[in-house]
Amino acid sequence: MSSPADPPEYAPSSLPPTGARVLAFIAILVGGLCGGLIGYGFTDIQCTDDCPTLAGGAGLGGAVIGAVGVGVVAILALRAMGEWRTRPTPDDD
Repeated sequence: MSSPADPPEYAPSSLPPTGARVLAFIAILVGGLCGGLIGYGFTDIQCTDDCPTLAGGAGLGGAVIGAVGVGVVAILALRAMGEWRTRPTPDDD
């Protein structure tokens, strides 16, 4: 019987830096906020009667669409960043 191989001390990771992930999360929040404001404002301008429910629903829909759109771009950018940037091994000093 052979013994199991010892795990390596250093395993390369393709994760982007924590700062980039935090920045992507903030960008998704801002994209959702902007989409919500645009959806609410557009519906509020178009509606002649008092219709806060319709404006709120459009705002919510705009927020979801904006956040999903920015999220897709953020994920693609983070994946590209992870593949492009190689982390040096600890021995590369």
